[in-house]
Amino acid sequence: MESAISLRKVEDSAPALVSLYKSAGVSLRKHGLAGARAAVYLVVDYSGSMRPYYQDGSVQALADRVLGLSAHLDDDGSVPTVFFSTDVDAVTEIALGDHHGRIDEIVAGLGHMGKTSYHLAMDAVIDHYVDSGSTAPALVIFQTDGGPINKLAAERYLCKAARLPLFWQFIGFGDPTSKQFDYLRKLDELAVPTKRPVDNAGFFHAGNDPLKVPDDQLYDQLVGEFPEWLKAARANGIVG
Repeated sequence: MESAISLRKVEDSAPALVSLYKSAGVSLRKHGLAGARAAVYLVVDYSGSMRPYYQDGSVQALADRVLGLSAHLDDDGSVPTVFFSTDVDAVTEIALGDHHGRIDEIVAGLGHMGKTSYHLAMDAVIDHYVDSGSTAPALVIFQTDGGPINKLAAERYLCKAARLPLFWQFIGFGDPTSKQFDYLRKLDELAVPTKRPVDNAGFFHAGNDPLKVPDDQLYDQLVGEFPEWLKAARANGIVG
């Protein structure tokens, strides 16, 4: 089965993303996901401590990489994108044909960079997915540089979402030794089936300089746990 969007279409609409598209394809094949179909979401942290990662292009680079991956899995050529801090700052999209400088363009219209509320961003993704009417599995790439201000709410939403065809791949920007990420490691390891019917989350660190993570390594991390979740979700009737 072929990718959702062909190489030729990517060359025509987003030539700067061709190498990313090719790298993503290698990782998908490696993990048994060639020809797979899934909705892809991007969630990005807009809290105050994230400012350097917007300024150095790390957030834009992540968006570009996610687009390169999404082109294999979803044929609509765009990624629904949620910006969050204390509240949900924006629910928008980033498209293949309009990706260059898109993060700066969106951020220019946003207000104060607040704190970090995972659960509100998760709720926005759940609402978008349910409203879309889709029953396809979804890969949600959720970027943050620290733990949430409301840990209980984030855990509750993750467990609630485990009954939906949504897999949450958390990606941390920042110091890998920081205790800020202990909570994400805990979320990644929540008990099955006592807390949630399936393991619906993964977590990995992109470090202090996410731009230095090679594309192939990043893609391996983004999709590495997705096949196991798909298998478990099918076995539990969560994915058809």
